Amino acid sequence: MMSDPQAPRRERPQVSQGSPRPSARSGRPSAASQARTRSAVHASSTRQGTASHTRVSQGTGAHSRVQGSATPPLAAPRNGMAHIASGSPDEGHGISRGVAVAIALCVCVVVAIGAFFVLTRCVFAPEEGDVPAVEPGQMVTVVIPGGAGGDVIANELLKAGVINDEKAFMQAVSSQGADMKLKPGTYQLTTGMTPDNVVAQLVAGPNTQEGRLTIPEGLTVSKTAEIVEASLGIPTSDFLAQAKAQNYVADYPFLAEAADDSLEGFLWAKTYDFSGKEVSADSVIRAMLDQYAAEVPTIDFAGGEQQIYATYGYDPSDYEILTLASIINVEAGGDEDYALVSSVFWNRIRAGMPLQSDATMGYVTGGEVTADDLQQESPYNTYLNQGFPPTPVCTPDLACIEAALHPADTDYLYFLLIENDGYSNHTFSTTYEEHLQAIEQARQEMAELGL
Repeated sequence: MMSDPQAPRRERPQVSQGSPRPSARSGRPSAASQARTRSAVHASSTRQGTASHTRVSQGTGAHSRVQGSATPPLAAPRNGMAHIASGSPDEGHGISRGVAVAIALCVCVVVAIGAFFVLTRCVFAPEEGDVPAVEPGQMVTVVIPGGAGGDVIANELLKAGVINDEKAFMQAVSSQGADMKLKPGTYQLTTGMTPDNVVAQLVAGPNTQEGRLTIPEGLTVSKTAEIVEASLGIPTSDFLAQAKAQNYVADYPFLAEAADDSLEGFLWAKTYDFSGKEVSADSVIRAMLDQYAAEVPTIDFAGGEQQIYATYGYDPSDYEILTLASIINVEAGGDEDYALVSSVFWNRIRAGMPLQSDATMGYVTGGEVTADDLQQESPYNTYLNQGFPPTPVCTPDLACIEAALHPADTDYLYFLLIENDGYSNHTFSTTYEEHLQAIEQARQEMAELGL
């Protein structure tokens, strides 16, 4: 009767005492050291053969001091200091002018080398936290963690080369009013993007499938486990072992009615984004139960159940409504049929008839239901047993739950729903004879189409 159930910090160069200290900015000796060098050269070059001498004192700071002195030539050294006469080159014991110039040139060379070293480090040494440049136009993967603030997001984008200016990115976020709209997840982005385009993508959400889990409505827990394994790599056996109502009822009171320790019907259908997160069977199940808890309370169960009782004389529980909604989800061909199919089942309950749904035995067989299957004893065999099966047979969507609570006002007791290679037949009947006629007509039409 029913339809198919499957539907480094910088270091300065060390300068020895007596040498001018290089300037880090100019690369030249400081003004003070230049003055002192000129004084020393002048004293030695203009008073040849006189008693005027130059005394090199023992310096204690960064620079050595050069002072004029009246000490006689060849005076004995005192305190380890040598007194060197400034005489003519022929005298053999003074420093010639050429030698003095050479010394000065050497000093300048040392200063220049030191300054070059310092400047090279200033210009070319990377600062701590510098990010190497990335060639524009390269596709990169960026993971934006959940709960990340704008500064964290900007830093991730900068490191990946997607942006090159954190301030410009934050300005784009502000101008677009996107401070609270940037979504976490895994993104495929291009290096060198404009800040405005990056913000627009982060507002739109992740643009990859990595870490994403899409669960359509109408799936059993077993089928859900298979998709979880394919999408997230969590073994099906681990998921099924964890998916027990007793593991979650303390945190989710709506599971108190669940029969057979089953989460059937509660693992809400949705696309979940787990990118950038560590996942487990437990965390995935909790995400689904959280979604159920967010979605289902929008439905007025109490009001609908009161109307069901008034019309059909049956006072259903929330769990029975969920169970019927799951049957409707499998049996009905689309939204337009939900309320009609619901009316058939409620009319049968009112008439004391079994539901006779192939969908419930399909939950047992996991696929097609044969005539022999319908003779098999099972609490899910609604041909042999009155009332609802022990648990839902899949996770329904909100529309199916609403239909279970608000059936169409009909006298229908039967329906024929066929979708087969373009052939469509949705027929509802009040009597068994009408139902048989609808079946025969469908056979003839399909034969003519070669189906």
